[in-house]
Amino acid sequence: MTSENLKTKLFLFQGKQGLTPATCVVPVFLLSRSIDEMKRLEEMSGVFQSSGVEHHSPEPKSQTEGNEESGDRAQPWEMVMDKKHFKLWRRPITGTPLYQYRVFGTYTDVTPRQFFNVQLDTEYRKKWDALVIKLEVIERDVVSGSEVLHWVTHFPYPMYSRDYVYVRRYSVDQENNVMVLVSRAVEHPSVPESPEFVRVRSYESQMVIRPHKSFDENGFDYLLTYSDNPQTVFPRYCVSWMMSSGMPDFLEKLHMATLKAKNMEIKVKDYISAKPLDMGSEAKATTQSSERKNEGSRGPAQIEYA
Repeated sequence: MTSENLKTKLFLFQGKQGLTPATCVVPVFLLSRSIDEMKRLEEMSGVFQSSGVEHHSPEPKSQTEGNEESGDRAQPWEMVMDKKHFKLWRRPITGTPLYQYRVFGTYTDVTPRQFFNVQLDTEYRKKWDALVIKLEVIERDVVSGSEVLHWVTHFPYPMYSRDYVYVRRYSVDQENNVMVLVSRAVEHPSVPESPEFVRVRSYESQMVIRPHKSFDENGFDYLLTYSDNPQTVFPRYCVSWMMSSGMPDFLEKLHMATLKAKNMEIKVKDYISAKPLDMGSEAKATTQSSERKNEGSRGPAQIEYA
């Protein structure tokens, strides 16, 4: 994907008071580098697998590499999990006790369209994700496609449940055969903090999906980069363990939910076909969804991510 193509696909995010026109954008160079990085990992993994020899898995490049405007050079990546079709790295976030994580994985038994749609379908997630207490779209911009969501999830006992208010934006580039889903924590006036939950204010996630052939044929690679501050007083190694183990669990549950939807022909919204209105339109829609009753603020020992 060229930088010119990416410039036409800026991911608009909302500021402090809900969805507003272009108050914040995901830098184009970060999306471009993530896609380039994914191509590099795909190529290197293909070479290693075809050679049949023992190898060290390729490491991601630094996101700030070649970025002269970045104040700090990012820390190197450390391999956490290395499986044939799933690799997980982490690196310290400068000036914090937290880590940023990166996952490179492959699935061959579902299509990119199915995986993408199941990940975005909030109603279906309430059925397959037992840790969800609440997951609602609270505002939607029909021009840009951005959505603000409120997500409440169980955290491992004895921690209280966490809630997230985040904005997400997705793009499907048919010409370059790539899908991108970006999310990050925000504030929204209609969702004040609740004493029942711990509000997570720092959360970012970016997933790039590249089909092996097409959006409707089995097989794709994905590159997921994410960071999350769960607002806990537990030691760093405990938080790191929860974060690094929670994501593989979530991705496998997402995969199994996609398989189930495929095999049982469960109806899932097709987000690839659901295009935003023409960019010349100034229409904006806000959706309010009914809340599901919260039956408790403590739950099973797993962590989930949107």
